[in-house]
Amino acid sequence: MNQNTDIKNLYIENFKNFEAKLNGGRNSQVHKIRQDAINKLNGLEFPITKWEEWKYTNINPITSSYFNPDVKKKLLNKDEIAKFLFEDFNCNLLVFVNGYYSKELSRQNCKENSVILSNIASVLNEKKEAFDLLGRLAVNNNIFTALNTAYLNDGAFIHIPKNLIVDEPIHLLFIADGEGEKSLIQPRNLVIAEPFSKSTIVEHYVSLNEGVYFNNSVTEILVQENAYVDHIKLQEESKKAFHIGRMEVAQEKSSNFSSHLISLGAEIARNDFNTVFHDSHCESMLNGLFLIDGNQLFDAHTLIDHAKPYCNSHEHYKGILDGKSRGVFNGKVIVRRDAQKTNAFQENNNIILSQEALINTKPQLEIFADDVKCSHGATIGRLDEEAMFYLKSRGIGTEAATAILIHAFASDVIKSIKINAIRNYLEDILDKKFNQ
Repeated sequence: MNQNTDIKNLYIENFKNFEAKLNGGRNSQVHKIRQDAINKLNGLEFPITKWEEWKYTNINPITSSYFNPDVKKKLLNKDEIAKFLFEDFNCNLLVFVNGYYSKELSRQNCKENSVILSNIASVLNEKKEAFDLLGRLAVNNNIFTALNTAYLNDGAFIHIPKNLIVDEPIHLLFIADGEGEKSLIQPRNLVIAEPFSKSTIVEHYVSLNEGVYFNNSVTEILVQENAYVDHIKLQEESKKAFHIGRMEVAQEKSSNFSSHLISLGAEIARNDFNTVFHDSHCESMLNGLFLIDGNQLFDAHTLIDHAKPYCNSHEHYKGILDGKSRGVFNGKVIVRRDAQKTNAFQENNNIILSQEALINTKPQLEIFADDVKCSHGATIGRLDEEAMFYLKSRGIGTEAATAILIHAFASDVIKSIKINAIRNYLEDILDKKFNQ
């Protein structure tokens, strides 16, 4: 057996210890989902660079070590999490520490009997809609999803009722301890947005220290007819950590979904994002910004499936790479045979700040319909020398000029975020990094 198989077998063997701690939970319907996943896991393999979808992403640092799924709970107080909250940001807050829901640190501002903001561990056996949808979008077709499902423990559950507009954003804060042995943290999030509802969700990953751990997250989102969901994912974990995230979105008739991914942390960060239009007149927008340096590796694999006609998608990812960092962008747009009147735009732009940084980009269009408007493209380059010369000629120093140009490059992605508090937070990050 090879090393990857040995590590996989450790996860399978440890499942018995996980089961033993469930007590009565072993007889629940939810546990049947776990058992199906661990059986599926047995026939799956960890990806290697010989696989086309992982060609430029070597995850050997993840697959060569065993990360313990039996993560201990950690108690924090409100002062300890204050640094992870955005200034002047009124929101509903769900806090998870090492993957466990913390009711004491969370707060819900919504009126009672309206939106359901809870943790998945407490609703799976109570809410039929949660049980029925779980795993329907994120099927166990890869080893990381199967591993997440097998050890399904906790995460966020959000249910927005029909016609409800949630005025205050929903902030999901996932805090990793990162101390001691290598931990495997596996949040499982489920969002149901009923017809004509409107909500904003912030999925935020942070760490208490620069420890080594593995965050393997899965988020499923159902956007029903005429619903609107604005989703922001901010990943700023330890640069010694590993993050693999999967988000699956299903859009129904005339729905609108927007995604904003900001990735700053982790030694290796891989994000798989897939959205499918199940009916006509859907809108989807995917924006991304990754800012990496040192030996960091960031990988974004996206898929927008135009399965129905009269749908629009807009995708724009940007990367800023320094040091010996590596970036990967693989964006695929599929326009099915019946998806006439499709309008799809895709672009990836990257700035390289050092001689040793590298980006591999592959925007893809697969078009099987004939009455469509589709475009895609990618650029890789350094900071504009003419713009830099112009700024210096006006008495602006090199560092300040670099900061100005970086801000200009990143601004359209940051400005697409509608929440002022988060935009200001990201602007501060850029200021501290490039204008010291």
